[in-house]
Amino acid sequence: MLKRVVVTTKEGSKTLQIPEWNESYHSQHGILQEASHVFIKNGLELINLSKISILEMGFGTGFNALLTLFKALNYNKKITYYTLEKYPLEINELLELEYWKLIDDSRAKDYYLQLHHCEWGRIVQIHENFEIVKYPSDFFDLYKLPIHNINLVYYDAFGARVQPHLWEEEIFTQIINTMAPQSLLTTYSSKGSARRAMQKAGFSVEKLAGPIGKREMVNAWKI
Repeated sequence: MLKRVVVTTKEGSKTLQIPEWNESYHSQHGILQEASHVFIKNGLELINLSKISILEMGFGTGFNALLTLFKALNYNKKITYYTLEKYPLEINELLELEYWKLIDDSRAKDYYLQLHHCEWGRIVQIHENFEIVKYPSDFFDLYKLPIHNINLVYYDAFGARVQPHLWEEEIFTQIINTMAPQSLLTTYSSKGSARRAMQKAGFSVEKLAGPIGKREMVNAWKI
């Protein structure tokens, strides 16, 4: 596993960076604004269902899951959250990131640590409105997992500059095969080759205004 270091973003939050790749887990402009814009405003808020199945490709720091958990509480939606992560973070990294401080709720730290410490490969109830299943799996093993009828996909892989194979047709074909009709994949990337790979896999792709520091992002619908 490549070395990870903690760096501070422009909004004052922290993220992990892989110096060898010059690649960060989150935007250098800020984790809260990026996650809220891409995955909540242009993801969760577009799914008009009371029960939602979400697949996050790349659990990473767990902040997208934490933010989604609190949105489930606020919107009174019941969410089942599936996620894949081959290289989980260490406890010292989680404590240094302090992501619970970005959520204005006294329960945030406890929930955040629960999300990271829960047993792999089985459903874990974090709150009556939120349950999670984490798999220690490679993205390309998605087809082997019991994940079906997904309503919303958070695609939060590292960028195509450092991991181009994660933005090609094969992975998007696996993903679309897990999804229900009229479901959505949302991602921060609007790279042309990635959009074309999504279209070849069967998605209807649209470009949207991106978060701060990024001109565009993508929503890809399974019709």
